[in-house]
Amino acid sequence: MNEDSLDLASIDHVLETTRSVRRRIDFERPIEPEVIERCIEIATQSPTGINAENWRFLVITSPEKKAVVADLYRRAYDVLSEARGASLKPTQRALADRLHEMPALILVCAEGRPPGGSAAMNVGFYGSVLPAAWSLMLALRARGLGSTWTSLLVLHEQEVAESLGIPDDVSQTVLLPVGYMKDAVLKRAKRKPSAEVTYWEHWGEPRG
Repeated sequence: MNEDSLDLASIDHVLETTRSVRRRIDFERPIEPEVIERCIEIATQSPTGINAENWRFLVITSPEKKAVVADLYRRAYDVLSEARGASLKPTQRALADRLHEMPALILVCAEGRPPGGSAAMNVGFYGSVLPAAWSLMLALRARGLGSTWTSLLVLHEQEVAESLGIPDDVSQTVLLPVGYMKDAVLKRAKRKPSAEVTYWEHWGEPRG
């Protein structure tokens, strides 16, 4: 495809309006496996360090397994809420309460373990899998599927691994609860202008 033929308006719209969707979900509508697989296929085109391709995706649709994951997630939610000394957003509570009802849960993993100690090595490790998770979220959004980027479940990584048969040498990263959107209105978030968060040539220096 010629770059001149790209529909930049549509691409920008997806990029700017991919938000966490926690409540406006059609909990009764299943997701076609082919749709999930296509989105994952797109996600695996994301950048990766030294051609590692160490991303792995665990799709969970079984009610029994979703219930186990949801229970661990709610425990993690309570730990985080207590640590912060306050309840989290109502939408986050709603997600925790109904996680087991989500049509699908996609756990993004990476083969191997983070090296630890070296910032450069850790950046390289997670930087080779997290872009795939974001690309997956975008691909889902483009098909009318809402999802939420959450890493809370990693607080109970070992128990999740035991429940789902994940090997010890596989790292869990992001959980994406997924479902077709229902009356969700996605729009641009209020963010600081790019000029306020971008420096040129030297830290703290705006573009001249």
